[in-house]
Amino acid sequence: MPKKIAAGNWKMNGLRAALGEARAIAEGAPSGIVTLLCPPATLLAAMPEGLATGGQCCHTNETGAHTGDVSAEMLADAGATYCITGHSERRADHGERDADVLAQTEAAWRAGLTAILCIGETLEQREAGRTLDVLSAQLAGSLPEGATAENTVVAYEPVWAIGTGKVASPEQVAEVHDALRAQVGPDMSLLYGGSVKAANAADIFELGNVDGALVGGASLRAADFLPIAEALAAR
Repeated sequence: MPKKIAAGNWKMNGLRAALGEARAIAEGAPSGIVTLLCPPATLLAAMPEGLATGGQCCHTNETGAHTGDVSAEMLADAGATYCITGHSERRADHGERDADVLAQTEAAWRAGLTAILCIGETLEQREAGRTLDVLSAQLAGSLPEGATAENTVVAYEPVWAIGTGKVASPEQVAEVHDALRAQVGPDMSLLYGGSVKAANAADIFELGNVDGALVGGASLRAADFLPIAEALAAR
């Protein structure tokens, strides 16, 4: 059975003062699921025990002259066990292509990290009826050979729903997750991301082939994130 995962992506948010929220999340995390936070790299080593942690991206090389970059091995050394790869903000802001995401995913595996591989369509692509074709192509180009339920999680994040307050309809989410399940097999965890909040989490988790969520803004505060984790645990 796929793991249930409530993952929070803090993005470029969080100073040391935010560690209190992380401690509250660790203390209140429900049993039976993976509760995971991906803070900025500056906070990884200070995250509380009892909470799974991950990086938000990684360089493809283990070491080298790459000023400002962080390797997967560095993330693991700081305590991470997961790493996000292919997030749409990385694809858009840093020009990362499928081939780059594939190499980063392999780097995460090399360091013993589980990759959370993100894919998603733009509003223009959805309105053109190309969603499934776009996602299938992204997955084929970004997912290396050798992917298993132990080393990879796939997160569907429609680009038009990230941080906008818009959420894909249940029918849209179900269609995509059913198609992804057919592509990756029965055991790999499939997460939905895109303005997931306490108010809509339970409805999202009721859908077939949705094994959790990759949460942005609502993961910054325990009061907002824990109800999402609890809704997943209650599924």
